[in-house]
Amino acid sequence: MIPPETLRQYALLADGERGALIGPRGEIAFLCAPRWHDDAVFSGLLGGPGCYAVTPRDQHFVWGGHYEQGSLVWHSRWVTTRSVIECREALALPTSRDGLTLLRRVEPELGPAHVRATLDVRAGFGSQEMTVRHVGDGVWEGRSGALSFRWSGAAGARLEDGVLVLDLEVPEHQQHDLVLEIHRGSVSGPLPDPADAWRATEEAWRRSLPDLSASVAPQESAHSLAVLHGLTSMDGGMVAAATTSLPERADRHRNYDYRFAWIRDQAYAGQAAAAVGADELLGRAVGFVTERVLADGHRLRPAYTVDGGPVPGERDLDLPGYPGAPVRVGNHVNNQFQLDSLGEALLMLSAADARHGLDPAALRAVETLVGAIRRRWTEPDAGIWELEPRRWAHSRLMCVAGLRAAASRRGGAGGCEWESLADKILDSVDDDCLHPSGRWQRAPDDPRVDASLVLAGVRGAVPPDDPRQRRTVEAVVDELADDGYVYRFRQDPDRPMHEEEGAFVLSGFQLSLALLACGCSADRTAALRWYERNRGALGPPGLFAEEFDVVQRQLRGNLPQAFVHALVLEAGHRLAERGLGDRGFNEEDR
Repeated sequence: MIPPETLRQYALLADGERGALIGPRGEIAFLCAPRWHDDAVFSGLLGGPGCYAVTPRDQHFVWGGHYEQGSLVWHSRWVTTRSVIECREALALPTSRDGLTLLRRVEPELGPAHVRATLDVRAGFGSQEMTVRHVGDGVWEGRSGALSFRWSGAAGARLEDGVLVLDLEVPEHQQHDLVLEIHRGSVSGPLPDPADAWRATEEAWRRSLPDLSASVAPQESAHSLAVLHGLTSMDGGMVAAATTSLPERADRHRNYDYRFAWIRDQAYAGQAAAAVGADELLGRAVGFVTERVLADGHRLRPAYTVDGGPVPGERDLDLPGYPGAPVRVGNHVNNQFQLDSLGEALLMLSAADARHGLDPAALRAVETLVGAIRRRWTEPDAGIWELEPRRWAHSRLMCVAGLRAAASRRGGAGGCEWESLADKILDSVDDDCLHPSGRWQRAPDDPRVDASLVLAGVRGAVPPDDPRQRRTVEAVVDELADDGYVYRFRQDPDRPMHEEEGAFVLSGFQLSLALLACGCSADRTAALRWYERNRGALGPPGLFAEEFDVVQRQLRGNLPQAFVHALVLEAGHRLAERGLGDRGFNEEDR
C-alpha cells in the first residue's frame, strides 16, 4: 500500500459520475465506483487496500504534472536519473452511470520508460478481494463484490500475492496504453480502442468550455470550470467534493462525506456558470434544482445524491483513515433545514432566467421556492455552516436577496408582493441581528461577525454601499482576516483563529466580490488583492480544498471543494467586468 500524501499533491480525474484522486507516485488513491456515492474500489487515501498505480521502477525521481487546458486530462511527469516519463491519464468521455473507463498512456520523453503497473481492485472500501483470470492478448478480467472489471494492454502481467503486476519498458518517443473498465454487473462488448477513446474524451472536453479569455485569470478560470464539469453528473447533480473523511483539523472529528449534491453549492455553481456563459453547466444546475424543488417543495432537503436520492445516514468504517481522522461515510444533513438554500436557489434560477429564460417547470419551481420561504422564514435553521438551529442572519439575508432577484424578473403585482416579503424579512434581521456598531451579527444571541454576511450586498439583499453592508465588510477584514485569508467566524476569542480551523477559502473570494461591489477605486484594488491571495491557496495540480492552513500552508478538508472553484470562476469574471487585470487597475484608477 502506498501511504497517503499531503492533499496539495493530488490531482483529480473525473467524468461527472465519479472521480479519482491520483498521487505523485501514479497511484489512484481514491475512486468510488460506479458512482460518487458508491463504495470506494481504491481507498489507499483512507488507509484501505486497493490501488491502481503506474510508477517509475527507478524510485529515485522527482514528480510533477499538468492538466491539458480546460480539461481534467492529467499528465503525471517523472524525472528519474536516466529518463523523463509522462503518463497521460483520464476518465473517458462520454461516460455511463453504471461503469467507468480509465485511460492511462505511458509516454517516454527522454530515454526508455521503465515503469511498474499494479492493479488491486477492492470493492466495498477494500473489504472485497478481487478474483481475476487472464483471457489472452494482454487482457485480464475479474470481479470484486458486485463489480466486474477488465484490464487491457497488460500483456506480460502476473499475479503476485493476489495483485496484478506488470513491468513495462516503453522505448523513447513511443507510447503504451492501459485501459481499465469497472462496471456494475458484468463487463461486456468489444475492447475499447485507446485511440478512439482518447479522441472522444478530448472532443468532449473541448465542447464543454466557453470563451473565458475575458477573465482576470483565463487559465485558472478554465481549470475551475473543468473541475465543476467533472463533478457534475449527467443527472445534473454536482457533488460538493470528490472525497470523504479528509479532516479539517486533526483529532477534532470534523470530517464529513461530501460526495453528494448540496442545493447551495449547486446554486453557487449555477450563478457562476450564468456569469461566464457556461450554458451546459447552468442547464444541468437548473434542471437538478428544479426537479428537487418540485418534488419536495417546502421540505426541500439541503443535499441529495447526484441522481436526486436521499443522502445515506452516517456510518463509520473500520479503516485507519487519512491521518488525523476516522473514516465516516454518509452525512447527517438529511435531518437539517437550511433556509439559505431556498434563497440561493432563487438567485440561481433568476440568473438563468436573465440569461435565457426559464421553462414552465423552472417557473413553477420559482413559485414553489417563494412559497417555501413565506412558510418557513421564521423557523430556526442550520444555516450555511450546518450548526445548531438558530435564527441565522445570513440565512434570512439570502432569502431577501433571492426574493428581490425573482421579483425583478416577475414584475407586476406578484413582484411587488415578493418585494414586500423581502422587506419584511430584512426588517426582522435588523430587529434582532443589527449589532450596536451598525454591522450585522450572526444570530440574535451571537454578536460575532460572520464572513458569510458579506454576501448580502453582493447578491442584492441590500445595495453594496448600504452602511450595514459596508460596516460588515470592514468588520470581517478587521476581525476575521489573517495574512490575506479569511476565517468563517471567530470560534474562541482567547485563541488564535488558526488553532481552531483553517481559513475558509470560499470566504476569501466572497470578500473579494463584496469589495468589488462597493465600487470605489480603493475597494476595487483591494478586491483584486484578496482574489489573488486566495487564488494561491492550492497545490500544484490547481485544486482547492475547503480550508487553507495559514500557518503550515497546507490544504485542509475534502478535495476538490466545488463551491470554491465556483467562486474562483465568478470572481475572476466579475473583476474583469470592472476592468481589473494583471496590473490591478483600470482607466478610472490611473
